[in-house]
Amino acid sequence: MRIIDRYLGRTVAGAAGTVMMFLIAAFTFFGFLDELNEVGRGGYTVFAAVQFVALKIPALAYQLFPMAALIGALLGLGSLVNNSEMVVIRAAGVSLLRTLGAVMKAGVVLMAIAMLIGELVAPWTEHLASDLRSLALTDQITLKTRNGFWARDDNSFINIRTILPGDRVEDIYIYEFDGTDKLRVSTHARAARYEEGQWLLADIEQTTFGDDAITVRHIDRAAWESLLKPELIGMVVINPDSLAMWDLVRYIRYLRQNAQNTQRYEQALWSKMVYPLATGAMVFLAVPMVFGAARASSVGGRVLLGSLVGIAFHIVNQAAGHLGVVFEVNPAVAVFTPTFLIFTAALLLLRRVH
Repeated sequence: MRIIDRYLGRTVAGAAGTVMMFLIAAFTFFGFLDELNEVGRGGYTVFAAVQFVALKIPALAYQLFPMAALIGALLGLGSLVNNSEMVVIRAAGVSLLRTLGAVMKAGVVLMAIAMLIGELVAPWTEHLASDLRSLALTDQITLKTRNGFWARDDNSFINIRTILPGDRVEDIYIYEFDGTDKLRVSTHARAARYEEGQWLLADIEQTTFGDDAITVRHIDRAAWESLLKPELIGMVVINPDSLAMWDLVRYIRYLRQNAQNTQRYEQALWSKMVYPLATGAMVFLAVPMVFGAARASSVGGRVLLGSLVGIAFHIVNQAAGHLGVVFEVNPAVAVFTPTFLIFTAALLLLRRVH
């Protein structure tokens, strides 16, 4: 029986891997065509566009895992049904539940691979891709907002206009307030570098607002200790959905320390925890879909059905997360609902088949 289990698992995993390669190739090609519109701006060349698209592949693969798992499981199990191999397997005494267990072992492997890519590979390559593209287009990494990056650090508000690679920033404004919310010190630094656990400011113009007078002084260099670390700044540049869970936990903790809204980042954190489960739910769904249709479905029909379900899930999953943020729904509920619906549908279909 172990041989049959391994054979079923290899069939499903192999088909899912093949589908993943085709999906990555297709989406990468269209992504490259889209990047060609930017070629010629600044130093953004065709080779830079190729590098950018290549670095985006791990994040793309992570997003495509549920769809690839569903289509792959449909194709793998469907081929066994069409070739009458499943008839032989069932005749050997392998029940539907035993078949489901063997298939879900492959699903667990796919879930583990998805989690490893989403936590270890995709965040790193996403940072590299963002740095490469920004440097090529503008020779610097700037934030999306017109007025730069804003953050709160205890009783201070920080505005950084330009973020550069190598833990460097430029054009920094620091506004320090007292306990009565009065502005006491306004500091502008031309540049800063993060070294040995602290920021080193350069070319500083500092204005102190006293009760009776305003004092202005110039300082060449000074150390600045802040809760704001380079990795926290980098997290805002990158889409929260592309961050690793540990990075999201740290940034949520930082926002809470400064009494700021964490809804968007909590939603991204729960999404990272739940998304691998979606891959397993898709593999689970494939079993009743194949055995319920049996020979009635062609290979093309299975691919089409799997693609439609996968696309619908992706759209609903994205919409649920964003709507949860807008309407301030519990992040866990908003993120888990689409996966729960897939799992429930699989259970209902399995009861009908069984």
